[in-house]
Amino acid sequence: MMEALFWLCAFAATYSYFWYPALLVVLPARRGGADATAIPVRKVALVVAARNEAAKITDKLANTLALQRPDVELDLMVASDASDDATDSIVGTYADRGIRLVRSPVRKGKEHAQELAIASTDADLIVFTDAGTILPKDALIHVLNSFRDPTIGAVSSVDRFITADGTLQGEGAYVRYEMWLRDLETRFYSLVGLSGSFFAARRTVCQKWDDRVQSDFGTALSCVQLGMRAVSDRQVIGYYKNITDSRKEYQRKVRTVTRGMSSLRIRAEVLNITRYGRFSFQVFSHKLMRWATPWFLLCALGANAALALHHPLYRLLLIVQLALYLSPLASRIVPGLLKISVARIGIYFVEVNVAILHAALLTLSGRTILAWEPSRR
Repeated sequence: MMEALFWLCAFAATYSYFWYPALLVVLPARRGGADATAIPVRKVALVVAARNEAAKITDKLANTLALQRPDVELDLMVASDASDDATDSIVGTYADRGIRLVRSPVRKGKEHAQELAIASTDADLIVFTDAGTILPKDALIHVLNSFRDPTIGAVSSVDRFITADGTLQGEGAYVRYEMWLRDLETRFYSLVGLSGSFFAARRTVCQKWDDRVQSDFGTALSCVQLGMRAVSDRQVIGYYKNITDSRKEYQRKVRTVTRGMSSLRIRAEVLNITRYGRFSFQVFSHKLMRWATPWFLLCALGANAALALHHPLYRLLLIVQLALYLSPLASRIVPGLLKISVARIGIYFVEVNVAILHAALLTLSGRTILAWEPSRR
């Protein structure tokens, strides 16, 4: 019984990272439908979400104004989440250059500020981006090209990271993995979450905006409810400065997962597989099973400890597990471990699951995080 428990937990702990992608590879891809009549786009709104971004907003607006303009009408705006620094006044100086301010008088979170921006425009397509996200000059051109397929309701960017001095940072294993997984989900059916710092959606998808739900998840769900899908496009790229402070990065992970858990609790109907089919399977596999991973790891560790008393194989497995779980501490003592790619992956895996466990405990205790706090990079 203990052996069965150990292997069951080991399988469950690795499901969302290994077995779910493997299933996406072998399961049949979603059938086409792009031969339907294309939906014309006459106007595009670009919404920059900001909360106390006085240090970044000037560069962001310069980046926005430098974008190549597609042959459609543009509506450029900054959605301020009740910023109480100089952000709003700086944006006001750009009014004569076609950028307007949509301000929430009360701090209610990023999604609420975005909702106000949506209500203030009649654009057919809405591009959402953050103040800390740098867009390539051809970003809007590629976004529009993505929506030539009428079955696509939303498009997510691909994440690229830059160092503090502005040079492009090589993709880490985790980033490559996540981008690969997005490609698999796009092939199979739809993304379950977009890149919250840069994505675009049709106006029809944004009509039932729920400011209690993370926009990256809520938008993907709205697409499916309308018979469309959210996809990743390798041509649509967003550049971000990496967070070098490990404490801030940890806080960001906890905040993101806590808000994700709250969002899924609010929209739990998405797990009804008879209604949502493939998408429900994806949400279960990508979200729920990934959030359950640290619990399965703890259970496997306990079962392994009991088995190690009697079996050499399980003693070895216990040593491997303990080495993995202690790797973040070991890297503080021996920084050289961070130069070994396998060690870096293990350390990141442990830190992510500690953050998930932390977020789960906050959620179970009734804590929610609705107020948005942009990551200081």
